Amino acid sequence: METAGQQNWFLRKHVDGSVFGPLPFEQMRRWADGAQIAPHDQISHDQETWLKAPMFPELEMDWLVEVTREHYYGPTTLGAIQEFLRLGEIGEANFIINSCNGSRRQIKGLPELAREPNEPFDVSDHAPPPSPMAINLRDRIDDLEQSLFEERRALEECEARYRDLEAQYLELQKQS
Repeated sequence: METAGQQNWFLRKHVDGSVFGPLPFEQMRRWADGAQIAPHDQISHDQETWLKAPMFPELEMDWLVEVTREHYYGPTTLGAIQEFLRLGEIGEANFIINSCNGSRRQIKGLPELAREPNEPFDVSDHAPPPSPMAINLRDRIDDLEQSLFEERRALEECEARYRDLEAQYLELQKQS
């Protein structure tokens, strides 16, 4: 079986459905680190099965940005947080939360976020545009509605499969 690094990958942007690829997975890592991959963007190696980018631990999208006490952005990468700092979308007073261990820390003074000012990220010429932080309430509602729609669809598929299996089971019981 091929590993992630040996396959070609595709990125589908949540905002407009545009697809980028085929790409090596290492390029996906660089894009995630440079804020080109948002939490609701999806990745696939076959363009049939799509998973949200944060589901790939190799992308290290392990961080939530506490934009306000009620609004969070993420999960995203430390590199993306650095880019949001550079662009002025967040400041050193903001907090970040590690979604793996639940730790909450203020950005101010974190050595892992120290970087030369205005140091650009190295992304390819064909990278998608940077993903702005979605702190607008309407954007957050849209994201939640989309997630709810996806969860309901998955539930309906599971219920239909359950009904099929139950019918098969009852048919087998009749035969025995």
